[in-house]
Amino acid sequence: MTTSKIVGTEAGDARITWYEAERARLVLAVGHGAGGGVEARDLQAVAAVLPGHGVTVALVEQPWRVAGKKLAPAPKTLDVGWRGVWPALAAPGLPVVSGGRSAGARVACRTATELAAAGVLALGFPLHPPGKPEKSRAGELLGAGVPTLVVQGGNDPFGKPAEFPAGEYELVEVPHADHGFAVPKKAEIGPEQAVTLITDAVVAWTASLG
Repeated sequence: MTTSKIVGTEAGDARITWYEAERARLVLAVGHGAGGGVEARDLQAVAAVLPGHGVTVALVEQPWRVAGKKLAPAPKTLDVGWRGVWPALAAPGLPVVSGGRSAGARVACRTATELAAAGVLALGFPLHPPGKPEKSRAGELLGAGVPTLVVQGGNDPFGKPAEFPAGEYELVEVPHADHGFAVPKKAEIGPEQAVTLITDAVVAWTASLG
């Protein structure tokens, strides 16, 4: 069953679209990136697959997207929006895993401890701006303070898997994939296989959380 709900926050109205599992043991809340919305292929794949494994998925649209704006606000404003939807995410009374792709992954990492998240799912974590490895955001990832899974494209210009520092998190690579998990036609895996790698990793990881 899929339902949508508008939730007021101090940053404006956000929208949660619920993909409910019949016998849910977790809620996986996932936010989008700064350049797109919840229609991203990885978010849609997670929403389609995880409910069949006992995980209710909540895709969260930040207020700037709900308002029809094309540019994301400052990180602290994204955090305000995420904090604002958290009571609605926690309302079912289940542990909530905080997740997101790209900028949404950064939000999840920055707020995980204060919101008592059960874990963090980081899809395409933007370790640094393209071509600027010196501007590392590793501190956000390493500071999440909860069980964390990073799913990263092997050719992501925002940070290839080999660039990630050692730390207490799991990292799954999607070979040849870019920041949006698209793979070139010449790659040995196709688009469907790339998406399956993502969902298989998330299914296994969420199962390990209980």
